[in-house]
Amino acid sequence: MNLLEAGKIVNTHGVRGEVKILPWCDSPDFLRSFPVFYIDGAPVPVRSARVHGGAVLALLEGVDTVNDAMALLGKVVSIDRSGISLPEGRYFIADLIGLTVLDNETGRSIGTLADVLTLPAHDVYVVRGAHEYMIPAVPAFLAEINLEAGIMRVNLIEGMETDAN
Repeated sequence: MNLLEAGKIVNTHGVRGEVKILPWCDSPDFLRSFPVFYIDGAPVPVRSARVHGGAVLALLEGVDTVNDAMALLGKVVSIDRSGISLPEGRYFIADLIGLTVLDNETGRSIGTLADVLTLPAHDVYVVRGAHEYMIPAVPAFLAEINLEAGIMRVNLIEGMETDAN
């Protein structure tokens, strides 16, 4: 089984044992659609799940009280990624982390994709090497993403480089 971390249990909700999950995916609806979550690698059937704000409120099998739900606080929720197909040009963040990032103009490596900041307007890729770069995840700056080759080619402009290192 190929598990993908998809969110974190951040709170309880109500008195029936619901947990509030902060999703790490594009939308809470995507996470809500799974019939089984994995917590600490073990399958946990989802009895019901609904979107509330930007989170998912879920009733999980075997979690019947607030105390049961509180025991799960801080736990990472994973999903089985087999059978999930993403639209062209969409990627799981976990697959992007660690890619070698190349300057599309020169072909030189500028570092490794270290983090993805999920912001309201668009994601921002944090690339760390000799310098740190903050690269908006929009077509103007992304020339190529090749997961098989382990590379991302980007178009750089002045101001993307920071003095973080």
